Amino acid sequence: QVQLQESGPNLVEPSQTLSLTCTVSGAAITTNYYSWNWIRQSPEKGLEWIGHIKNVGTTYYSPSLKSRTSISRDTSRNQFTLQLSSVTPEDTAVYYCARGPGGGRYDYWGQGTQVTVSS
Repeated sequence: QVQLQESGPNLVEPSQTLSLTCTVSGAAITTNYYSWNWIRQSPEKGLEWIGHIKNVGTTYYSPSLKSRTSISRDTSRNQFTLQLSSVTPEDTAVYYCARGPGGGRYDYWGQGTQVTVSS
């Protein structure tokens, strides 16, 4: 059974960098064909794809967030990490990590973590 778990601070101050880690069990993040995604959800914007890192380490980001986003991985710990810089209250959302088997689908999700941007 594949499981994903997000971790990181729930409160971030404006202009700071949001950093979240997704720990994966039951599957290696280097497994062929899969992408490892960050997605967020807010009442204002609904579900929004942030970006992903593929099994070979290649990264892709949403054009609207690309200038502020970095996704990296630690294969020894089977983790991948999101960093979103210069956050504003508009970045307040529930952040999810998810596995993508391709075709715009996601077959396993973390439970999500609420991140609030506020001073």
